Amino acid sequence: MRKSTKLALAFAALAGAVGTTAYAENNASAKMRDGMMARLDKAMTYSGGAITFDQFSDAMNARLKKLVADNGGKLTVAQLADALEKARFERMARRIIARYDTKGDGTLTTDDITGREKKVFAMLDKNNDGKIEKSELPKGHRLGHHRQSDDDDGVQ
Repeated sequence: MRKSTKLALAFAALAGAVGTTAYAENNASAKMRDGMMARLDKAMTYSGGAITFDQFSDAMNARLKKLVADNGGKLTVAQLADALEKARFERMARRIIARYDTKGDGTLTTDDITGREKKVFAMLDKNNDGKIEKSELPKGHRLGHHRQSDDDDGVQ
């Protein structure tokens, strides 16, 4: 392959990677902006349509300020990362419990899991023969709206 062709392919790959990263960052920024505006709107609603700086500050960064205060007035990258990771996993755990918890008591039992598995199996067994055949699987191998990866122990 000619050197100019190799360079062109390398540039195209780099441009694709940069474009993908920029798109992901824009998406994350948009979500952060939306969250900020929702908190601001909520604060304004509770205070009659106008807020002071202190109310604004509390609405914007109350959780972050609490983390700093809980860690002696300083927050390291590791402490912040741990807090963010914990919050993310707690959200995931709440969604899983809500999806599987048949009694609505906020706990997960073996019966809840088995019940969910039976429901999904029945949904996939389109001809009700007690078996799932490849032809009964959804196109693109997607079950519902949730992604399933090899490392999530089959939890959807």
